[in-house]
Amino acid sequence: MYEPILDALRRGAAPEALTAAREALAAQPQDATSHRLLAAALRLSGDREGALAAIDQAIALSPEDANLHLDRAGLLLRERQLDEAQAALARTTGLDPNQFPAYIIQGHLALARNDLDEAERLARTASRIAPDHPHVAALEGGLAMRRGEVDRALAIISDAAERAPGDPQLRHALGFAYLAKGHFAFAEQSFRAQLEQDPSSRPLRLLVADLVRRQGRSGDAADELMPLLEGAGATVPMQRLVGELELEAGRNERALELLRQAFAAQPLDRRNVLPLLEAWRRLERFDEARATLDAALEEHSQSADLWRARLLFDVFASEESRKVIERWRTAMPDFVPALEAQATLLDQVGESDGAEAAARRIAELQPGHTQAEMRIVDGLLKRDPDAAVERVESLLAQAPAAEVKRALRQLLGRCLDIAGQPEAAVATWAELHAEVVDQRLPLPETSVGAPQWPDLAPLPDPASAVLLLWGPPGSLVERVAFTLEQAGAPLRADRFGAQPPNDPLQRYTTVPGLIDGSLDPAYMVSLWRAALPMRGIQNGDVFDWLLWWDNALLLGLRPHLPEAVLMIAMRDPRDMLVDWLAFGSPVPLSLPSPEVGARWLAANLAQIADLHEQDLFPHRLIKLDDIGQDATGIAQAIADALQIRVAVGPSEGLGPVHFEAGHWRHFREALANEFELLTPLAQRLGYPAE
Repeated sequence: MYEPILDALRRGAAPEALTAAREALAAQPQDATSHRLLAAALRLSGDREGALAAIDQAIALSPEDANLHLDRAGLLLRERQLDEAQAALARTTGLDPNQFPAYIIQGHLALARNDLDEAERLARTASRIAPDHPHVAALEGGLAMRRGEVDRALAIISDAAERAPGDPQLRHALGFAYLAKGHFAFAEQSFRAQLEQDPSSRPLRLLVADLVRRQGRSGDAADELMPLLEGAGATVPMQRLVGELELEAGRNERALELLRQAFAAQPLDRRNVLPLLEAWRRLERFDEARATLDAALEEHSQSADLWRARLLFDVFASEESRKVIERWRTAMPDFVPALEAQATLLDQVGESDGAEAAARRIAELQPGHTQAEMRIVDGLLKRDPDAAVERVESLLAQAPAAEVKRALRQLLGRCLDIAGQPEAAVATWAELHAEVVDQRLPLPETSVGAPQWPDLAPLPDPASAVLLLWGPPGSLVERVAFTLEQAGAPLRADRFGAQPPNDPLQRYTTVPGLIDGSLDPAYMVSLWRAALPMRGIQNGDVFDWLLWWDNALLLGLRPHLPEAVLMIAMRDPRDMLVDWLAFGSPVPLSLPSPEVGARWLAANLAQIADLHEQDLFPHRLIKLDDIGQDATGIAQAIADALQIRVAVGPSEGLGPVHFEAGHWRHFREALANEFELLTPLAQRLGYPAE
């Protein structure tokens, strides 16, 4: 819709741009972007006042958009000769290349449409004509800001402002430079000085209020905008904006009054609904909320946003919420979100047949709808697992995208498991892992043999709280990490993120280096300590969730980090292998085949058994076999291990349900060779052979 306007602006075709902008505005009169582009077209044609009016209207519709304020700043070139230059802009540059104002205006137009190369060309041309003119500095500074060179922009504009302190264009540019730099107080000072000279300027007042809000003074920002709520200035966006500021300031009664007005004027605008819901919630005006939303739904029964909002004010799965959903279904009988709400409610009250019927209707209306299909498959798994397999296979045949197919194949493996086809389940999961081996991390090499261990150093005094957390794939170590995080422990999971620490515990070369002597153990620990401040650790207390573990690390930890405790999440090794196959692992390790995975797991667990049997380092084994789905049980196990109190996190944070302890026995034949490798380790770690 905007491309014809932008194309005409690029070509300098003012009449075409105006026509296209007015057509867009007629189609969407409440669209701030259409008003913004009309302003650019009016400015190109020389109508400065019309352009200002258009950009002001855009700001009234979208007062939080900083780019609109920046565009308005470009319009405020007030030298006498600029009006004349604007009126003849299209021809002046062609007839007289020394028309300095025309180049400045064209440069700002290029900035407005984000044509930075053209803006730079025009700035160079204007600079050759009047190199020290403040408007050249304003244009160059604006160009630097658009390119993210904020420090350079601030230097250019500050220098020019010292030479021409009274220039309004420079004051605007300086304010925006401070804003881009995050110096909100300086930006406020700059724009407030202009507001004092032009107190009737709505955009300037909005800008000052936004800067005040960014400094944490939401109440002052709301007070700043109060004059704009008088008379014709009381637009719906302005009422909503001031109401939101009042909410931020905790002045809930004042917020409610303004947000009521905005909602009454435009009840279908989600931006008016959401803050009003929060005001009702804070003030506990639940009866008012229900009455207001019911009245709005009488007139707007097709608004999904209003129905969803209405459901918030009844206890879900109560009789009242059931009646609301029935009204929603009556108003919008085949509307999928209404059916989803009905299915969820019926699930929660135990009416599984009704929930599945709703899900089947959703699947008819939207074939392949994920939640509906999962509900149908879950129902089939309980009464007819073979039918569940057929259902998933039919979905696979219809799935359009590769990622959807992968998810369905993962589910198919689970269905085959429940249907009593363990060999097919293992084959399905193994295929999925084999297909992405080259997209996963290689399995870390495990050191062989027990070196001569250095003595365990005495604890330092005072000693930092250092916990090293690790768990093999399938151990559910991520649930221990979640529990620690919820309890407020200084857990660092950054090794799994986009910016992991650059220390030896992150590198695959560390273990070989320790074994062959090319990496000094003391240096390894010092590098780990040196990286802590970059990870937000200032006092040395850290719970570090590791990607991998190898006993070779003890060459450095025993003499140089004796205050550390190693916490290892553990389950029956055979359950861990099955879980790794079916659900993957927090560390995206490659799994070329079940046998390769079993051999690698056995080598790692042999080291853990050595560490535990010989007490090579302070450590705690957290066995999750019977508590993996129990948030309270995990918290208690950690508390017992560390002799501390651990708050219990929400159970839903533990993630989806995994296999129960002992599920490996379903795969005795399908994974017989793999279990033969793992059973001796299971016994060493305290699990039965059978």
